[in-house]
Amino acid sequence: MALDGLKQLFRMVRLGLPLARVKPSDARTVADLVEEKAEARADHPFVLFEGRTVSYREFNATANRVAHHAESLGLMPGDVVALLMENRPEYLATWAGFSKVGVTTALINTNLSGPTLAHALDAADTRRIIVGAECLEAWQSLDPELRDNLDTWVWRDPATTTGTLTEGVGDLDTALAGQPTTNPDPVARAEVRFGDTHVLIYTSGTTGLPKAAKMSHLRFTTTGVGARIAGFDADDVMYCALPLYHSAGGAMATMCALHAGGTLALRRRFSASAFWDDVRKYDATVFQYIGEFCRYLLNQPARPDDGDHRLRFCIGNGLRPDIWPEFQKRFRIPRIVEFYGATEGNVALVNYEGKVGSVGKRPPVIIPAPKIVRFDVDREEHIRGEDGLCQECGPDEPGELVAEIPARSDTAAGRFEGYTSKEATDKKILRNVAAEGDAWFRTGDLLRMDADGYYYFVDRIGDTFRWKGENVSTQEVAEALAPFPGIAMCNVYGVELGADGRAGMAALLLDDPDAFDPAALHGHVTRALPAYARPVFVRLQRDLEVTGTLKLRKVELQREGYDLDAVSDALYVRDDGAGRYVPLTRELLSALEAGTLRV
Repeated sequence: MALDGLKQLFRMVRLGLPLARVKPSDARTVADLVEEKAEARADHPFVLFEGRTVSYREFNATANRVAHHAESLGLMPGDVVALLMENRPEYLATWAGFSKVGVTTALINTNLSGPTLAHALDAADTRRIIVGAECLEAWQSLDPELRDNLDTWVWRDPATTTGTLTEGVGDLDTALAGQPTTNPDPVARAEVRFGDTHVLIYTSGTTGLPKAAKMSHLRFTTTGVGARIAGFDADDVMYCALPLYHSAGGAMATMCALHAGGTLALRRRFSASAFWDDVRKYDATVFQYIGEFCRYLLNQPARPDDGDHRLRFCIGNGLRPDIWPEFQKRFRIPRIVEFYGATEGNVALVNYEGKVGSVGKRPPVIIPAPKIVRFDVDREEHIRGEDGLCQECGPDEPGELVAEIPARSDTAAGRFEGYTSKEATDKKILRNVAAEGDAWFRTGDLLRMDADGYYYFVDRIGDTFRWKGENVSTQEVAEALAPFPGIAMCNVYGVELGADGRAGMAALLLDDPDAFDPAALHGHVTRALPAYARPVFVRLQRDLEVTGTLKLRKVELQREGYDLDAVSDALYVRDDGAGRYVPLTRELLSALEAGTLRV
């Protein structure tokens, strides 16, 4: 084994084995880690943000003020308070402070407003909220009756907020100023256990309204271990432009830095144009990515200083194989660590070897082995044998990735913590997979594993569809379309079309819409894809809608489909007889329905 491989294995054992021994019943919380690091790394920078440097000591002091304020309000372990705030140090200090008194923090997506914000609050079952002053507009979009029934505290934004606060809200700055900075008495959280809920983190909402996933103190404190095993240490700086309301930035990147006693460099929100300037400004050694993050960076105009940085590696999920080599070469990134996981999931895969396109192999410790089981995408059900059990896929055969939920509750490995909704939790559990009566977590993702044991993401279940008797992976089609000149981004999905199933449709974002060549695109898909996978429809968009974590949304696109009355964007249909995509008209729609248009 090479020296680097031995070092990797050593780190995996040193960092992983202690985690394998922890139990949900342990009397430990996130607060204990915060206080330990505040003592051990007191003057070391924990957060860098917009010209501010917050040491571990200062961070803990602010968290203590939050904890004492929570006690003054009578908050108790198990209570839930929502947090609506943009990325800044106060965000982290809020959940850290609440953890000291056993209060759960519901991390609200800052893009929500009105009914969707109300839904998030309802899912958390809370009537208390802390609002960053920069998010007051979203809070004000709530129904007045709901807003009046919320106990709202506003924390001013040092960078942007001046003047008086909205009537009827608490002034958190003033309230905190009067609180002590000393650690609260640990007796306040004496009954809180490692397996109790620390935060609620909402799913991305790519397929509908987000669900509130429970994340325990145990789960939260162990999320950063992947980057730690990859090599993040006390002298490293993790650059994070991901939202803190999501597990990638708010848990993984943050806890990686906290665990190591290192530094977290924060940006308020992702900016592709400012990204590399920030990396250099903060002297970052690692950054975390997600979704189409890397594609946005690659779409920026090339600059002579693209590779000028001190990065040792980057870590994340969603870097597609069609851009992986180009991304790594252009920005001169020594190492890319791609992983697979989900906020609510009980399985994680990490590609420490840098194998292009792979989401990794199962680590040899901590996490139980997942399975890839056969799934009928047409009927949207698992394929079972005569014994009623699921059938495991062979090499390179796509199926749903599932992970066993242990029958014992007092174990960390394989633990599934679920959502606040019992119905949503039950839908994610698959029974009778490998044995009668067992329970497995459904990832909702189709993956395949090659003969060497590397896993590859194929598609989300529901995104893969059947057309003319064949399964079509939207991800594979998107990767085939991406090299076509002028396509900046593409979003592929299936739309209902007659008796042949769902036809492929591609929403494209072009560098120059006026330069679109429908004949050239037809030639490209003919060469790159089998007949059944070639998009029937093309929609030219001015912008592609993404979630706060830069994942492409398809819900509205699928709903609108190719409806000429609902879609204002330019629509095209594939005409194989003409050898090109042609503008969609009502006459062509009639020809499609009649089967006289060749697609």
